[in-house]
Amino acid sequence: CFSTTNFVEKSHPDLLNEAWVWNVFDLYFLFVYFCPALYLCRDFRYKRFAERLAQLEEAEGAFDYFTLSYRSFGIQRRSDNGLVLREWAPGAEAVFLTGDFNSWEKQSHPFTQKEYGKWELYLSPKVDKSPAIKHLTKLKLVVLTKTGEYLFRISPWAKYVTKTLDAITYDWTHWDPPQPYQFQHPRPPRPSSLRIYEAHVGISSPEEKIASYRNFTRDVLPRIKDLGYNCVQLMAIMEHAYYASFGYQVTNFFAASSRFGTPDDLKHLVDTAHSMGITVLLDMVHSHASSNTEDGLNYFDGTDSCFFHGGSRGNHSLWGSRLFNYSSWEVVRFLLSNLRWWMEEYHFDGFRFDAVTSMLYHHHGIGTSFSGNYSEYFGIHVDEDALVYLMLANHILHKLYPQCITVAEDVSGMPGLCRSIEEGGLGFDYRLTMAVPDKWIQVLKEVRDEDWDLKNIVQTLTNRRRGEASITYAESHDQALVGDKSLAFWLMDKEMYTNMSALTAMTPVIDRGIQLHKLIRLLTHSLGGEGYLNFMGNEFGHPEWLDFPRKGNNESYHYARRQFNLVDIEHLRYRQLYAFDRDMNLTEDKYGWLAAGQAAVTTLNQADKVIVFERSNLLFIFNFHPCNSYIDYRVAVEHAGKYKIKLNSDELQYGGHGRLVQDTEFFTEPMPFNGRAQSFLVMPTHVSLNKQMCS
Repeated sequence: CFSTTNFVEKSHPDLLNEAWVWNVFDLYFLFVYFCPALYLCRDFRYKRFAERLAQLEEAEGAFDYFTLSYRSFGIQRRSDNGLVLREWAPGAEAVFLTGDFNSWEKQSHPFTQKEYGKWELYLSPKVDKSPAIKHLTKLKLVVLTKTGEYLFRISPWAKYVTKTLDAITYDWTHWDPPQPYQFQHPRPPRPSSLRIYEAHVGISSPEEKIASYRNFTRDVLPRIKDLGYNCVQLMAIMEHAYYASFGYQVTNFFAASSRFGTPDDLKHLVDTAHSMGITVLLDMVHSHASSNTEDGLNYFDGTDSCFFHGGSRGNHSLWGSRLFNYSSWEVVRFLLSNLRWWMEEYHFDGFRFDAVTSMLYHHHGIGTSFSGNYSEYFGIHVDEDALVYLMLANHILHKLYPQCITVAEDVSGMPGLCRSIEEGGLGFDYRLTMAVPDKWIQVLKEVRDEDWDLKNIVQTLTNRRRGEASITYAESHDQALVGDKSLAFWLMDKEMYTNMSALTAMTPVIDRGIQLHKLIRLLTHSLGGEGYLNFMGNEFGHPEWLDFPRKGNNESYHYARRQFNLVDIEHLRYRQLYAFDRDMNLTEDKYGWLAAGQAAVTTLNQADKVIVFERSNLLFIFNFHPCNSYIDYRVAVEHAGKYKIKLNSDELQYGGHGRLVQDTEFFTEPMPFNGRAQSFLVMPTHVSLNKQMCS
């Protein structure tokens, strides 16, 4: 990675970008005049969104009030300490409240039925003026069904649920602390270059246990800051009964998981991250819900169609979970208010929306191979209600919180996902480039690295929708899970337990693995998108997969942890990978290639295994050859001047071989090469080939 130091500072328009502007115009012309069905479909989607928004504002006064319904549903304490409880249970015959406060009398506190399936209960203050239900009281709703059955339920709006070790289901624990947490730090400015550290609180300790919010705040946030990530994406925060579900079987949408600590502990985590200038995203699961009944939303009012579609449409055939009915007024109220809750109550800065593909299509992506044909994105197989819900969510979030960040996990490649709603898009800020980690795993599994097709790899990294920002990653939590392998494991698992000490000679397996681990990550970081993501521990080549305690492993926590202690041992090579990841991020922070336009690849030499490209006034040179170093290798550049090395993966501190002197200067010549007017020769100062690697 090189930088030039003596040309005009102002960025010049890239010829590729200028060509792209005309391409967009041409494509729009074709889209409008030769594909009227697609144009009308885009217009139809915006019209449905506008109609839904107008209906919402007319009926509720304003979307701001409608989306703050968590302030009127559930339990609300008035200024005089009287309590008002409101629930929506359209299929119920009667609703009661029971708990510690009334010795669990089942019918002593009945709700009053209101319009549209709503139920209300008022509890006056006690004689001493304190609330009738005190903080941390255990509660249950009792729902009498039309068939005469009594069901014990947790309020969908419950803010805190807890479970003892020997219990099967969660308890609704009333959260109303006498001294609510007060945030001390404002949200940081939205990063122009988004570098995301994907994290799971429970596995954030080297110890074989469930780690806490406090542990994460104390031990992990400083590492994230040191590594140069400016955003942390927290997974599995919304309460989920089954730990091994990775948080994707949500039972209680307004409750922060109590297995990691209290709501105040999570608020302290977010507040501390903000004090460090770190943006905090929440992994948001609005695509489906747990099928649990006693501590989930399923059959809340005794019917299968309260929050979800009734019948088979309301069940995900692969995940065994329930599917929301996005056409329901009250479901939209619940979900939009859920977004506002996490933004207002916990001060999150945005969301990564999980399983958007499942939301967008009636087939949920099951058994579907997306080729990119427009017929796959427009038609009766698209769930327009879900699509309009996502448009509403993005509209409201960005109107109320202009700095909010929304990221879509979509494998289908839905056009317009990250375009503005006014253009007929869905309004997301970024999409995840899910094909990239799949490509890296594929080549590591199926092809020897000396036979890699670099053209195919570069095509995968650059093949993204123009004008729609992408978050790219070499590996996420998916690749770390048991049943797959992380990049480090694919590269070095045969020797990771025996040969990662820098006190012994580097073996060919470890040598090649360390070098490729760095190159794969930097190539993905610099060529693949407008944002970058890394899953916790992968930055230093975590030596083991991730496996939550379950019956299949005798409920073991041995693999449900991240061994950050390995980085703190000076003679282990994990420290070298950590150092490279840190300096890669810090270099991006200085030069901002993620915020720049797409790179221009000038050299893609399959025989030499060399890739050269320009981005953000930087020149990137990659040599993937297993044994060849090159002397006097000519590279093309757009700008004349002096170039200096800014990041060198071959430095000794990164586990490299030190074949380049860091302060070497390179001067361009007016010699046209590979479509550029300028070029220069790259020559190693020291050449020490490892011939064993060529055997």
